[in-house]
Amino acid sequence: MAIARNDTSVLGRWWWTVDKMTLVCLIALAVIGLLLTATASPSVAERIGATPLHFVKKQAILLVPALVLMIGVSLMEPRSVRRLALMVLGGAIVLLIGTLFLGAEIKGATRWISIAGFTIQPSEFAKPAFAVSVAWVLSARRLGEEVPGYALSCVLYMGVVGLLLLQPDVGQAAVVSAIWFVQLFLAGLPMLLVAIMAAVGVCGLIGAYYVFPHVQSRIDRFLDPAAGDSYQIDRAREAFMNGGIFGRGPGEGVVKNHLPDGHADFIFAVAGEEFGLLVCLVIVGMFAFVVLRGMARVLQENDLFAVIAATGLLVQFGLQALINMASTLSLIPTKGMTLPFISYGGSSLLALALGMGMLLALTRRRAGGMGG
Repeated sequence: MAIARNDTSVLGRWWWTVDKMTLVCLIALAVIGLLLTATASPSVAERIGATPLHFVKKQAILLVPALVLMIGVSLMEPRSVRRLALMVLGGAIVLLIGTLFLGAEIKGATRWISIAGFTIQPSEFAKPAFAVSVAWVLSARRLGEEVPGYALSCVLYMGVVGLLLLQPDVGQAAVVSAIWFVQLFLAGLPMLLVAIMAAVGVCGLIGAYYVFPHVQSRIDRFLDPAAGDSYQIDRAREAFMNGGIFGRGPGEGVVKNHLPDGHADFIFAVAGEEFGLLVCLVIVGMFAFVVLRGMARVLQENDLFAVIAATGLLVQFGLQALINMASTLSLIPTKGMTLPFISYGGSSLLALALGMGMLLALTRRRAGGMGG
């Protein structure tokens, strides 16, 4: 782009301050996701009686507004990002409550709600909005403002996690818990309380095993595959073995024909079979690049709010990718969580675009903030 360094317009300031390498990497992940959806979804579409390109068209239609949303949010100043996060979190909480009464039950959980013909998963939008909102109240307290930061963050945390557990969605609750824990640590929580919270978190995971039957079933199947149905994990392992180092070639995979969620939660297995180990490592490297690059930018930041908020957003992004890939590889119990920007899913795509737009906005180089 031919934009002069002395251009003081909104676009000009954005172009010379935004992290262009992270932006390009995120767009590349979204394009890779569209290509993988094109090769993984036709068999799924045929099984439900839709046209072969049904999911591809829907993902392509949503990709454009998602990228526009990400870039548009990245143009914002930190104050506007805070306000946007509070509005989104408020809306997400209302919709999370709505899912308990109006949501459709799918596989024993009510996580989706239909509004004006659109199906939305509110928990996806709650995660980035929660990270930024909690960062706001915690940083305000640390900077001496008359704000009960810890108390407010606890209220937000218990409200969001409580609603997630009522759906139930233990995986999303665990991600939100990880975000909150890391942000409290950055805000200067005493080490004794850090240790106590870590112990409480472990007890919470143990409690989830006994309270939620689906969690118990997944952990039991992970520890003893013969204890229950492990069909999808077996097919995912088969896909990686078939792919080898270089893969069978685009469109040549066969396991996707038998994977119910091959275009969504198990899309990484489709990538492994058709494109092989090397391409999978490239995808892993791209996720690692976004997280490490973001952390490097955060280390140069002087604004406490930006540090806490950006770290929370990076924890969400990196942990979600790690959970998806690890469960596909059977390194952890299975969890229905999308691979950021790659798995099919409108709510996930738009919410991740929102979160990464916030990250790009918060890590822009500003006078008196980030160096350079």
